[in-house]
Amino acid sequence: MYPDDRVLVGVMPNPDDLTRAMQQHWYRVPVEKAPKGIHAEYIAFYFTRHFPEDLRWGIHYYARRTGHELARRVELLPDEPDHPRAQQMYFKVQLGTLKRKSPPIVSQTWRRITFIHTTWDRFVAAREVSDLFSTDPKFVDRVYHALRMRGMNPQRDVAVAEGDDKYRVDLVIDCHDGPVMFSARPDRPSSAHLLSGDTALDLETIERAVEASGGPLTLDLPL
Repeated sequence: MYPDDRVLVGVMPNPDDLTRAMQQHWYRVPVEKAPKGIHAEYIAFYFTRHFPEDLRWGIHYYARRTGHELARRVELLPDEPDHPRAQQMYFKVQLGTLKRKSPPIVSQTWRRITFIHTTWDRFVAAREVSDLFSTDPKFVDRVYHALRMRGMNPQRDVAVAEGDDKYRVDLVIDCHDGPVMFSARPDRPSSAHLLSGDTALDLETIERAVEASGGPLTLDLPL
């Protein structure tokens, strides 16, 4: 387990799905919800209102992802051939043994989620669902150092203004068409790209935005 291992938090719809995950070691994800595929090292499960009161609205279990394959829903759940989504494609995510998250991660302020991308160190430290979106600088550090390794020169924790409003953004990269801003903070300029906390996805987002802005500026230093 490494701090930047990726964790995908998905909804566990009902106790039958939990039984399958525990006994048959698989979990289903609609392809439309994960168009780029399943790349997380770990899968964690958020329990809905269909679970007992002591489990609902919380993350109590996780497992290592051991693989995945594509299948239609009816192939995964042949006892439900008339389901409206029977012919839709799903990822059948293979799992290791489910392990308890202790203490669990609970939802204090909101109830409904789809999928959350986070990292192992955030997952281990989290006590509430909102902690999975922590803006602690150490999480931004990974992206910052990865960008420097790729030859970019990002600025950290930059003060910016948008109209009469003032903000601090986590990363700014000067590009040929102007600076591009990135931030994991909920209070950010409308022009700043959101950092998700998934290092690989964030690097993809940054590289696309930088390329769309003419590429990064570089300094020509005399030799």
